[in-house]
Amino acid sequence: MIVADKKREQIIEGAIKRFSHFGIGKTTMNDIAEDLSVSKPSLYYYFPDKKSLIFGVIEKVFTDYFDLLKKKYNPDAPIEAILFQTIDIRNTFFMKYFMLRISEGMPDIFSDGAMKERLTILKGSEKAFYAELFEKAQEKGEIKHENMGHVAELYLESLLGLTNMCIVELGKDLLPDKKAVNRMTLKQKDLSTIFVKGLKC
Repeated sequence: MIVADKKREQIIEGAIKRFSHFGIGKTTMNDIAEDLSVSKPSLYYYFPDKKSLIFGVIEKVFTDYFDLLKKKYNPDAPIEAILFQTIDIRNTFFMKYFMLRISEGMPDIFSDGAMKERLTILKGSEKAFYAELFEKAQEKGEIKHENMGHVAELYLESLLGLTNMCIVELGKDLLPDKKAVNRMTLKQKDLSTIFVKGLKC
């Protein structure tokens, strides 16, 4: 089982490199098999089609991001400092995996029923994590609201909106513009400050 998991991870890492360099749309399963010197039956054993491989990549990136969020989380820190740290982690991953541009390479991936359901589960776990952050802050008397799940959803959607604005600004750039990403980070932190102050009322 450990060997199988390692092989799966190697395929996902190879796919990330290939997708980032050539784009998802232009990459075939044959390309990935050749890059990794694995047989096509072996590749299809782990990932029966390209969509499942793309989701494997999404899941890997999300899991690494989520693991780091939990590892760096300090429940004793003020909520604003915690949010600032999560923003720094989010945007480090944004920079690192910017070239994947998953929605551009496979625009129909998010309309696939099974895929959408799995993505919804990932989003739900992120929302639950942020709801817990806000609940802990409420227990410490920093903020107050009757529905922290709703607060977490609003907060994450606001961050996503600023991220999408940054992506539009970057356009078809081959590499992320650090100045644009820094501007996005500052806006997200300003938003967080306003958000926390609003919850103190």
